Amino acid sequence: MRLLISSLTLFLLICPSISNAQSAEPPVVPGARVPGQKTAEEKLYAEDGGARGDTLESIIVPPKPKAPFSLILETVWARGLADGGTITVENKRKIARDAEGRIYMERWLLVPQDGKQQSRMTAIQISDPLTHTLYSCFPLDSKKRCQLVTYTPTPDTVYNFFGSNQTISDDNGDVVWLDLGKQLVSGVEAIGERVTEHHNPGSFGNDRMMTIEREFWYSPRLGFNLLSKRSDPRIGKQSFTVTNLILSDPDPKLFDLPEGYTIVDDRKTAPPEN
Repeated sequence: MRLLISSLTLFLLICPSISNAQSAEPPVVPGARVPGQKTAEEKLYAEDGGARGDTLESIIVPPKPKAPFSLILETVWARGLADGGTITVENKRKIARDAEGRIYMERWLLVPQDGKQQSRMTAIQISDPLTHTLYSCFPLDSKKRCQLVTYTPTPDTVYNFFGSNQTISDDNGDVVWLDLGKQLVSGVEAIGERVTEHHNPGSFGNDRMMTIEREFWYSPRLGFNLLSKRSDPRIGKQSFTVTNLILSDPDPKLFDLPEGYTIVDDRKTAPPEN
């Protein structure tokens, strides 16, 4: 299970007509640590995708300095039904990071892939690793509020995409890692890995062999995955694809809070020291 960096109010009930919404939370990062801290090795692990109920987890973007970009992330989530059918939803959203490591993220509702329903933005999130602030502003909120919580990572925080927090005993199955080599993704060199988990019948109540597979293409230059796929019988198939990648500093105005919003300070503790 993932450990939450911060607890954000989910703003998904505003649009009950769309049940499959992307999380209004930032990507959860159990694999983040500050160098020098004594942290259990499994807590360094970070992976894209997954789900908590009907809420989709997205990609993890660290506050890496001197690696600015802007991009469009295309997400597709297909889930199987008991009658053999499939529900497929999708969205597109903007993500950007400046040279200081500040991150701008939009959150949009997942909508059916048939193109008949238009998505809507549910949140704008702006995180700053130097001031340890994370603002989540909700455009669909009639009261126009921005929630402020503590943002834990620093520009030096370490993210481990190639470790694993999954251990399976010999009786329950195994985990196989496959090196896929290198290729260009959106014009940037990326390292590919495929991770396959085999869970024997009875491992956690399953009545047959269960296979969970992840494939991701990681960019050392940018510090996150440019293409990530996940297949899990419990939650279906997810894919996250980076498009429209621009490797330069985004417009500084992107990191300004929207005008006319009220800030609600929900920080529980003092921010960590750099």
